[in-house]
Amino acid sequence: MLSPAEVLIAIHAIDPDTDGIPLKKITDACNACFEQRHIFTQQVIANVLNHLVEQIPLPLLFMRTVLQAIGVFPALVPFLIEILHRLANKQIWKYPKLWVGFLKCALLTQPDSFEALHQLPPEQLQNALTKNPALRAPLIAYSDQPHVRSNLSRYTLVALGMESESQGSSQAQAQAALLESVEAGRSDKGGVSESKEASITS
Repeated sequence: MLSPAEVLIAIHAIDPDTDGIPLKKITDACNACFEQRHIFTQQVIANVLNHLVEQIPLPLLFMRTVLQAIGVFPALVPFLIEILHRLANKQIWKYPKLWVGFLKCALLTQPDSFEALHQLPPEQLQNALTKNPALRAPLIAYSDQPHVRSNLSRYTLVALGMESESQGSSQAQAQAALLESVEAGRSDKGGVSESKEASITS
């Protein structure tokens, strides 16, 4: 006999196209599982998601199940934020349907989800804010905190609209000039030391 976790994992393994089962029947089966909370408990759902997130490719209904978990088991949010981080590392944006679900999840779990959004490459971060304009203002406000901003790359700041590309370029040039001046200073000191040694030995 299958365990509750194995049942839900098996449901996610069903492919509507290859298995000839309508998508609605699959989603209905998932819904039925969530309705039986005494069987499909918070821990069972966490175990299922932890297993599914490692599958390649990710199951079609994965993000739908994550969204259901947020609504049914709010205490799972910290664990689900970790799932978002793992999905960002797995380049979730390459799965268009799952990408939409990822962004919905980020919207529902803000501001906890903002660190996961910071993991996205600049192009995908801009795409996320275009698709979900409601994320922009709170994400920028969160990112503008000194202890947060100091850890963000210039590319992320540009993607957020918190810094212009020209401003970032000027900063980079200033930093490069500073390094050059430091190196020049070290060279001058080295030359002075060498001349002193030469005078002493002579």
